[in-house]
Amino acid sequence: MKRLNKAFKFRVYPNAKQQILLAKTFGCVRFVYNRMLADKIKHYEETKENLKCYPSQYKTEFEWLKEVDSLALANTQINLQTAYNNFFRDKKIGFPKFKAKHKSRKSYTTNCVNENIRLENKYIKLPKLGLVKIKQHRQIPDAYKLKSATISQSPSGKYYVSILFEYENQVHEIIPKTFLGLDFSMHDLFVTSDGEICNYPRYYRQGEKKLAREQRKLSLMEKGSKNRNKQRLKVAKLYEYISNQRKDYLHKESRKIVNKYDCVCIEDLNMQGMSQCLNFGKSVSDNGWGMFTTFLAYKLTEQGKKLIKVGKFFPSSQTCNVCGSINQITKDLSVREWTCPNCNTHHNRDINAAINIKNQGIQLA
Repeated sequence: MKRLNKAFKFRVYPNAKQQILLAKTFGCVRFVYNRMLADKIKHYEETKENLKCYPSQYKTEFEWLKEVDSLALANTQINLQTAYNNFFRDKKIGFPKFKAKHKSRKSYTTNCVNENIRLENKYIKLPKLGLVKIKQHRQIPDAYKLKSATISQSPSGKYYVSILFEYENQVHEIIPKTFLGLDFSMHDLFVTSDGEICNYPRYYRQGEKKLAREQRKLSLMEKGSKNRNKQRLKVAKLYEYISNQRKDYLHKESRKIVNKYDCVCIEDLNMQGMSQCLNFGKSVSDNGWGMFTTFLAYKLTEQGKKLIKVGKFFPSSQTCNVCGSINQITKDLSVREWTCPNCNTHHNRDINAAINIKNQGIQLA
């Protein structure tokens, strides 16, 4: 039996008093993070030693910190230490940054201790907040043990709670019998080794003109005005709507694939590098290929199935899937169809690449 973690995200509807306390908690968490980071930097510049900071040491000087959940402040210290460890582990990650009031993500995490967090009928009990109305769209199995809850506020002003549960599950890994190769497509999200093309609706492109119009209105408004805040919420809701459309589509497509195949083979692409390319950066971001592969991975793992990633330097588009010869002409991305000079087989670029990825994945399985 393996102990696994699973998170469920629900929307919450705090009343006016609870919203004030949530705003105060978000502010206290940000303040403690920034204060500990500043003290660490100052101490290191003076002594060249690492300083251990704890939220409790600031409560004497700032008594208003006692009004919020202490576990939320404790988790802030853990987050800061994790950021420090990541920086010293890999310099590319970057040094921890101070959290800005209007730009940072508003959220905090609290742990479940002595059932201080529990789900009741259409409500969730949270420390300091009490019972908060919740929209629970799925039932939690009785065997699941509640570990923590993360309360967040989206840019559009909506509140959510992500509840982390621990459970024991015995996943039986199955021997793959059905394989599928997926080749990333800039326009259609992916093309399968079976010749199917995913007709991705390109939600960002659909709403791009409307977004541009509303953002132009926002840029002309005076900072700090009520009308500017109303317009900011309007733009945030548009972005949220597009994001929800994309997630819904990717969840449904990944579920179809997972239910049908035992093993899915994909190419390990550098999506961050591709998104920074001027030629097709928007298309990469709109497709959400990285999110799609994440959805595939956890859904396959839950059923004991496999996701195999083929190396990024594997010449999937240049190799003929019939005779195995490599055609250098296909390095030009404008070549969408080509004929193998060795065996005279005519290929569609994307379908041929998907078949090669599938065959390579079978060898690695």
